Amino acid sequence: MTIDPSTESQAGAASGAAPVVTPEEPLPPATQPALEAPAETLGGYVRRWWQGVLAGELGSLPIIVGLVVIAIVFGTLDDTFFTERNFTNLLLQMAAIATIAIGVVFVLLIGEIDLSVAFVSAVGGVTMTLLLRPDASDWPWWLAIAVALAVTTAIGLLQALVITKAGVPSFVVTLAGLLIWSGVVLILMTEYSTSGTVRIQNDTVVGIANNFLSDAEGWVVGAVALAGYALTQAQTARSRRARGLDAKPGVVIVLQVAGLAAITFAAVWYANRDRGVPQVTVLVLLLFLFWSFVASRTRFGRHVYAVGGSAEAARRAGINVDRVRITVFMIAGFMAGLGGIILASRLRSVATNTGGGNLLLNVIAAAVIGGTSLFGGRGRVVSALLGALVIIAIENGMGLLNLATGTRFVITGLVLLAAVLVDALSKRRRAARGVV
Repeated sequence: MTIDPSTESQAGAASGAAPVVTPEEPLPPATQPALEAPAETLGGYVRRWWQGVLAGELGSLPIIVGLVVIAIVFGTLDDTFFTERNFTNLLLQMAAIATIAIGVVFVLLIGEIDLSVAFVSAVGGVTMTLLLRPDASDWPWWLAIAVALAVTTAIGLLQALVITKAGVPSFVVTLAGLLIWSGVVLILMTEYSTSGTVRIQNDTVVGIANNFLSDAEGWVVGAVALAGYALTQAQTARSRRARGLDAKPGVVIVLQVAGLAAITFAAVWYANRDRGVPQVTVLVLLLFLFWSFVASRTRFGRHVYAVGGSAEAARRAGINVDRVRITVFMIAGFMAGLGGIILASRLRSVATNTGGGNLLLNVIAAAVIGGTSLFGGRGRVVSALLGALVIIAIENGMGLLNLATGTRFVITGLVLLAAVLVDALSKRRRAARGVV
């Protein structure tokens, strides 16, 4: 038996305990009741949502409140925070974090952890950059990127095999990976660079995170994204009603689309007042759409949620748990490599300290702060984007205020701790109310 992640939170909020149907004794077709989707009003939907919040189904509410607080605090302390240029910088800075965090979300969904993603991303960026050196036969940019992504995906596969076949906890394996891959980065950089830094000399690769859309292109991208969201919401509601499930009322969908339209077009307008919408932002949105589809609309995605909910139950339901875990760690390796390439492109170089600093803290914090549960089985891909926005907004604001490095670590750690506490308390509240 698998769980549809797109319906788990709404189903839990709809009623305290769902009716249990035993698969051993299904109802005869002739006696199965006809299902009719209830016609729900806006007021009823709001009441249902509020009941879910009281039951611990917080969704994106904490992250939205957090973003508002962050904007008010840093906007009040430094006027530069709200400038057009700083807004565009936020979009650029969050791209690599969000990309890596998408892979981390998948790992957390199955109840595992990957502490090596920061240096795996560094391996990807360093591999690509070294292959693009003129004295390395000047590889085509697309082939250098492909090789780098193949390397990081293979790293994910290697670590997953140790976890699944040898039975070593992911914490231990990926902690060892953190040390191993940081050493690999140092070896490669000292071997091919006397200064400890290698610049990227390919304009196409540099342009990945440094080129911007024209004003017209920005408006077109915003309109297409909005239309896609509206169609997806309408199709989801229609599909749920056809299956006799609760669905969003049409007025709620209209209000959500209108709200997103206001945010999207305001963002495009504001970015166009500076350099325009970064091209890498479009890449991140495409990655978000693709992996959201994988997580919520495919059989593999349902298996991911099932394994995170209960690996033993998933195994008894016929799911190949080891295969799911291996695939998830390969996804994490691939996304780490892609994030490393984006980061190298933005910095136009790689160095011996690539992958170090607070990169690991930021990507894991982004996934957790965005709403992905550390206990497995709960969360969405959008958590990576929302969490990355929060983390980068905090980093950016603290940078504008010239806070000391130690203070920045303390504040970021406190925000992460708060997110984990919210997750733990909401889980306890759901358990107390019988919501799984």
